[in-house]
Amino acid sequence: MAFPDRIERTVEIAHPPATVWAALTTAEGLSAWFGQQAEIDLRPGGSAWMKWDGGHFADMRVERVEEPTVFGYTWRVPGLPEDDPRRTYVEFTLEPVASGTRLTVVETGFAQLPDDTRRKEYDDHTEGWARELGELVDHLDVAA
Repeated sequence: MAFPDRIERTVEIAHPPATVWAALTTAEGLSAWFGQQAEIDLRPGGSAWMKWDGGHFADMRVERVEEPTVFGYTWRVPGLPEDDPRRTYVEFTLEPVASGTRLTVVETGFAQLPDDTRRKEYDDHTEGWARELGELVDHLDVAA
C-alpha cells in the first residue's frame, strides 16, 4: 500500500464565505486563529508567513487566488533543511451553503518527503488541521 499523500478536512461554518475568506487570506485574519503574527501578499507568487508563540515559523508562497472560492499556498516542511526546495501544497475551497460556508482544506505533497520525515509530518499535519479548523470556527463564532 502506498503512503498517503493527501490530507482532506471539511467543516461547515455558520458564517458567509466573505467572512471565512477574510480569515484565510488576510494577515489580520490569519493571526487571529492560525498563528500569532502573519503577513501575506495575496497574489499568485506572493510571499506569506506566520509565526507562533514558542518560535514556530511558517514560510509560505501564495499559489492560487480565486476570490471568494479558492485560496492555495505552498509551505516549507518543518522537518527538512531550510534550503530543501520540497514544499507541501495547501488549498482551501469555500462553498456557500444554507448554513453559511462549507470549507474544505486539502494538503498534498507528503509522498515526496524522505522516509524519516514523511510519517511524522503527515501525522503532525493531520492532527494540526483538525485542531486549526476548530480554532478557525471558534474564532469566527466569537468574533460574530
